[in-house]
Amino acid sequence: MSIAVPRDDFGAGDVETTTPPPLADADAEQDRPTVSVIIPAMNEAKNLPYVAYRMPEDIDQIVFVDGNSSDDTVEVARKLWPDATFVQQTRSGKGNALACGFEAATGDIIVMIDADGSTDPAEIPRFVEALVGGADLAKGSRFVEPGGSTDITAFRSLGNKGLNGLVNLVFRTGFTDLCYGYNAFWRKHLPLLELPPTSYTRPQWGDGFEIETVINVRLATSGLEIAEVGSFEGPRLHGRSNLNAYSDGMRVLRTIGQEWQHWREVRKIRKATRAADVRELTA
Repeated sequence: MSIAVPRDDFGAGDVETTTPPPLADADAEQDRPTVSVIIPAMNEAKNLPYVAYRMPEDIDQIVFVDGNSSDDTVEVARKLWPDATFVQQTRSGKGNALACGFEAATGDIIVMIDADGSTDPAEIPRFVEALVGGADLAKGSRFVEPGGSTDITAFRSLGNKGLNGLVNLVFRTGFTDLCYGYNAFWRKHLPLLELPPTSYTRPQWGDGFEIETVINVRLATSGLEIAEVGSFEGPRLHGRSNLNAYSDGMRVLRTIGQEWQHWREVRKIRKATRAADVRELTA
C-alpha cells in the first residue's frame, strides 16, 4: 500500500513519498541474498524517524553505529529498530564508524547509508538488484539517471568533478560520483579494503570522510565489477553537516595520493606472486 507523507512531518519541504518497495517479490524471497544496512550516526535523533520510515521492511539486519552522540540518538534508534545490532564506534570519524559497522554485519550484502535523511533507504532494492545482476560494488551516483541532488552546492560539485576526474585518470576507472557515500557491496570483499583494525585507539588513516574514496578505489583496483546506480540526494533534514567541503576535499586529494602508492605496492606483490607461481609450475 502506498502512503503519501509530506516531508514536513520530518522537517523538510512538501515532497510526496511512498512506502519503500521490498527487496524481492515473494517468489524470489528464498533465493535472495541477505542484506545488512550500516547506519553511522552522531546526534541524528531528529532525522532517524524519516530514515526508519523509508527503510524497506524486509531488511535482514540494521547495524546502527553510534559516534558518541550527546543527544538521545541511541534511545530513538532503539525505539525505531528494537531488533537492530547496536555498535559504539571505537575512535572518531565516519570511516571508523563504518569499519565498526562492517565488523558487526552478517548479511551477504552490505549497504552504506547516512543517518541525516539525505540518502533514501527506499533506493536500497536498486542497489541489491545491481549486485544480484553481477556487480561486486553498486556505486551510488547523483549524476546517473534517475539520480540527482537538491543538496550539492556549485563549489562541492566542482570539487567532486575534479577529484572524480583525477581518480579516473590515475586508476583507469569510470566513476561519475566519487565522493557520494551511498554504496553497497558483497560482504565477502571486505578483506580487499584492508581497513585498519577498529581495536586501535589512536586515529588511523581512513577514519574520516576519505573512507568512501578508499573503498571505491580499492575495490576498483582489485579488478571487481562496478555498476553505478542512480541515486537522489535530498537535503539534511535537521542539524548541521559534519562535512567541510574544503578540508575534507583536501583530505580526499591526499587519499588519492596515498592510494596510488598503495596500488603500486599491491601490483608489485601481485607481479612477484605470479612470477613465483610460474617458476614453481615450470620447475
